[in-house]
Amino acid sequence: MTTGTDIGTDADSAVAVRILRRTDAIRDRADYLLRRARAGESRWFVVDDDSLAGAADFVADVTRTRYPDLVIPYHSRWRHFEAGGIDRTTDLRARLATLDAAAQARSMIDLAVVSVLLDAGAGPDWGYVEPATGQRFTRSEGLGVASWHAFVDGAFSSDPAQPWQVDAERLRSVDDAALGRAFQAGPGNPLVGLSGRVQLLRRLGAALASQPEVFGPQGRPGGLFDVQAGPAVGAHDILVRLLDTLSGVWLADNDIGGIPLGDCWPHPAVPGVGLSLGWMPFHKLSQWLTYSLLEPFEWAGVTVTGLDALTGLPEYRNGGLLLDTGVLRLRDPAASGRTWSVADEFVVEWRALTVALLDALAPLVRARLGLDSQALPLACVLEGGTWAAGRTLAQQLRAGNPPLSISSDGTVF
Repeated sequence: MTTGTDIGTDADSAVAVRILRRTDAIRDRADYLLRRARAGESRWFVVDDDSLAGAADFVADVTRTRYPDLVIPYHSRWRHFEAGGIDRTTDLRARLATLDAAAQARSMIDLAVVSVLLDAGAGPDWGYVEPATGQRFTRSEGLGVASWHAFVDGAFSSDPAQPWQVDAERLRSVDDAALGRAFQAGPGNPLVGLSGRVQLLRRLGAALASQPEVFGPQGRPGGLFDVQAGPAVGAHDILVRLLDTLSGVWLADNDIGGIPLGDCWPHPAVPGVGLSLGWMPFHKLSQWLTYSLLEPFEWAGVTVTGLDALTGLPEYRNGGLLLDTGVLRLRDPAASGRTWSVADEFVVEWRALTVALLDALAPLVRARLGLDSQALPLACVLEGGTWAAGRTLAQQLRAGNPPLSISSDGTVF
């Protein structure tokens, strides 16, 4: 297996990294591991394709319950800003109403970027009580609502006259105490990975400041709108831009030739060419961020094309759905009692099989709902959908906890 420490030319490294930043590499390698598991060659998992039908039935039922009119939005951070039946997006757009469309888009991209980067497992004991409503939100919704309020309160802006922005200067000065206050974290309300989130924001600030040609003189994530916007933009192009500019923010030792790979992990069975051999890419948070940028671009009048170039998200709700419906089974049931690292082959393979099986599940869900891929792209299958179904089963079976225990600093899951 090739690793980031192997010797190659700078050109070899650049080629490998470019390959690993494409979603077709994610799909091709995930599909290979799925074929291998179906052939009984996985050390860790058994695939039961006969259970896909039951999983599709369950996802379709959840989708109809959540969206009876089958008008299903994208799976994105904007859904979490609607938690508790409150339309915070309309509230934000009203605050930004005096700005032109491009400036509004920059502000909403600022919010989406910082909020998504703060969206990783919060742990079972943390919650956020919204001051204005008194509602308590947990997990992803809580993180979304907390980050929304932090943003509108100017917590990520260095300019008091322009509170509704995110800029490099402010991000580089964020500390545990400030973020903890914004998220109401403390001994009685512990937020998993608080320090990891702070360091991630600081690295984001450094990355934004170092690339003014993309993010402007203030280092604002919203600069992406100016370099990507046109009459139309491809979803995959947004993702690649994010990976090219922000991969350095991920705290992982994975690299090829000194170029950080981010959410990309070794697996000895994964095929590939050159220095990309043996690497399984995912880019889960970067893809989640891309999904969350689709609407700000569209609200500004930009057509986003090629939505299904993005993959399903390999995280514990989608992966848990597959385990809980029996599509995936553990070869050794004792594996569910261990705590795993995100770098472990077991976890890498679980995530890869999740990506491949979501592609297999999507057309079955569409068929049950009587919709085609144009009416129900993968982004909407996830929202309808697989993520919510995974959460529902987790709540029924384990009080909401994931099926496997993964040790994380809060920047992958």
